[in-house]
Parts: sequence; C-alpha cells; structure tokens
Amino acid sequence: MSIAAKFEIEYLQYLDAEGKQVRDDLPEFAKDLNQMVELYKLMMSTRVFDAKSVALQRTGKLGTYASCLGHEAAHVGVGSAMKPEDVLAPSYREYGAQLYRGVQPREVYMYWGGDERGNDYQKEPARHDFAWSVPIATQCLHAAGSALAFKIRNEKRVAVCTIGDGGSSKGDFYGAINIAGAQNLPMVAVIVNNQWAISVPRKIQSGAPTLAQKGIAAGLFCMQVDGNDIIAVRKAMEDALERARNGQGGSVLELVTYRLSDHTTADDARRYRGEQEVKDAWAKEPMKRLRNWLVAKGVWDDQKEEAWKNECDEWMDNEVNAYLETKTQPVTAMFDYTFAEVPADLAKQRDLALSLDKKAH
Repeated sequence: MSIAAKFEIEYLQYLDAEGKQVRDDLPEFAKDLNQMVELYKLMMSTRVFDAKSVALQRTGKLGTYASCLGHEAAHVGVGSAMKPEDVLAPSYREYGAQLYRGVQPREVYMYWGGDERGNDYQKEPARHDFAWSVPIATQCLHAAGSALAFKIRNEKRVAVCTIGDGGSSKGDFYGAINIAGAQNLPMVAVIVNNQWAISVPRKIQSGAPTLAQKGIAAGLFCMQVDGNDIIAVRKAMEDALERARNGQGGSVLELVTYRLSDHTTADDARRYRGEQEVKDAWAKEPMKRLRNWLVAKGVWDDQKEEAWKNECDEWMDNEVNAYLETKTQPVTAMFDYTFAEVPADLAKQRDLALSLDKKAH
C-alpha cells in the first residue's frame, strides 16, 4: 500500500521543570539576560495582579473572575513575541499578553465588574486588539477575518487568537483554522492546553495524541510547546509570526501548561481533580523554573524579587483605587448603544428604568 502523506509534531523546550537548560541553542532574545529579567518581572506582575483580582472578587468588589494562575509563561510569551501592529483576539484569561500590550488592570476590573467600558482599551497597541471573548472559540473567527483583511490589504500584520484545550474542539476553531489554511492567511492559533475544560479533563476531550495536530488537516504548521517554559513559548511564537508575516502560512501552537486555580471564582476544582495532581503541577510551574535559571545566571536574587514585588503591590493598589473610583454610567447607558434609532418597546423600557432610577435617588 502506498502512503499519501506523513506527519509529525515537533515538541519544543529549553528549560526543564527545575529551570535547567536542556539544549544549548538559545534564541537571540534569551541571550539578552536583561530582557529575560523584564519578562520574569512581567510574569510576576501578572501573578500579583491575579491574586489581587481574586481577592477583589472574594470581597464583593468584582464579579466572576477567570484566574490565570500558572499561565504566566504561556501568556507573556505570546504577547511579547507579537509586534505592535499585530492583532490579538483573546479568550478571557490571557492577561499576561494583554498587560504586555498595554491593557490596564483597571480596565480588566471594569469589565469583570460589569462595565463594558473596560473593553475600550486606552493604550496602544492594545487599542486595536479585540475585547475579551467569553463565548467559547468565537474569537478564532475574528482572528481569521482580521487575517483575511491583512492579506487583502497587503499588510505585514498577523492575527493571533488564543483558545483553551476544550475550546479547540468547537466548530468555530476548526472553521477558523480551515479558512486560514485554505487562504494562506497570516494567522497564529494558540491552544493554551491547561488540561481542564472546566471539569472535563484533557484525556476525554480528544482522542488525538496532541492538540497541535488539529492544524494538520487545515494545512497549517503545527508544534507542541512546553507552555511553562517562556523561552520555548516566545521562540515558537516568533517563528510562527515571521512565517505568517512573510506569506508562508499560519500555525497552530499547543502550549502545554496547567490551570493551578479554579476555572473561575464560581468554580471549585476540588470537586473534580485530585490534590496530588495539583501538587505535581506546582512542581512544574513557570515562575519557579525561570527564576531558577535567572538566579543561576547571576542576574536575579531574593532582594531583587522582594523589591519588585513591593513595586507590583504599589502598582496594583493604584489600579484598584482607579477602578473603585470610576463613576458608574447612567442607567440609560444599557439602551443607548445598541440601535441607531431605539425601537418603541425599548424606548418605553428606557423611560421606565430612568423613572425608577430617579425615585431610588
């Protein structure tokens, strides 16, 4: 019997769970230790931000929040590899990538606090990125549409979408990567495989040995990456972005990591996963391995860690205060931005809401 085609999935890793190098061919950016320190600092900032976010929700100052604990290398690696002119279409927990691109914590808090103005990012390059997408996988279609526009306009820009392991089984994801391959679009689809789609484990989500190989049928370049190794994530992203930017097609990257937290603050992961599994995952978490590597290189220590954590705490206090001091919108705002001309039935509801609000005040 003849063979029509053969495929294989490469796996990329530079740092093991203890922060030891497993290969000597470091990419150029990783040879710049000052830059690696800055990436570590952003990862730490993201973790401090995440802890503060959960605390705000627990004290009733924030709505349901999706934690990013354990995803720091995956998210910062993705965001730091992108160019300002590229476009990010995130799901709902890629804060590390968004913070790198200029999204402010106060904007994240406004969004999770129920104020849609949080989606109106004020700083570049985040200003031309997409808002958070809670409907699963729809952001992948937004990225594909953006990539098609870039191709039609002959712009050297790339659209990046992020999706979870569970979300990669949605038809929206498959449709997006299919058109990206068929039209040779400048798009990179990043599957952040954190092992759990809420309470559904990876092992029963798909029969495929890797999630990266889902891109093979679409004709895209595919790779599996250690998602807890920021050097590997950043390198894989840089290469994928350059291929796309130069007309060589899109990619599907699977970043293998672990969700150290609950799915959201409305979830209790203890009900469906074992304590030992989480303990084992903590031993492989991204912050520890990069810190160990930087310490071994002589560019990081406990004193620098404590000083930076203090700066992060001060930064977060300012952001939280900015969020809490933001004036709420008038009650009529919920009616004002959906239709150019408000339908009669909504106009009546608007008038009623306004009258009730006046009575309340």
